Amino acid sequence: MRTLSAKKQEVEKNWFLMDADGRVLGRLATQVAAILRGKHKTMFTPHVDTGDHVIVINAEKIRLTGEKLEKKMYHYHTGYPGGLKSTTAGRLISEHPERLIQKAVKGMLPKTKLGNAMYKKLWVYTGGNHPHEAQKPVIRK
Repeated sequence: MRTLSAKKQEVEKNWFLMDADGRVLGRLATQVAAILRGKHKTMFTPHVDTGDHVIVINAEKIRLTGEKLEKKMYHYHTGYPGGLKSTTAGRLISEHPERLIQKAVKGMLPKTKLGNAMYKKLWVYTGGNHPHEAQKPVIRK
């Protein structure tokens, strides 16, 4: 028996649509990261981008458990001296809910060029509409 290694030309990319309405952030992010990585396929190869494209809609309706809305902090740096800024998850979800999902998924992907390529196949939208109808995405729970 031989171990088959996927090649970039052989990988078939599908499109999946996921609804974030009422779903817990971490559980949704792990499912999205696994699809982006390609771990749901039998031809998964760690050094090849075998993942699919994922569209997440209704990002503003994501759920956080416990006291994370008030206590979970997100930090970023402006690039200037003393430019460390912080915001809570509650404020982030009210101003830019798509960034909350993007940050959670990006943290679960590899920190390499391959991980960056996987991350580029993620689209997150507030509301129930998206501009990817031509790709005929499959609804995934």
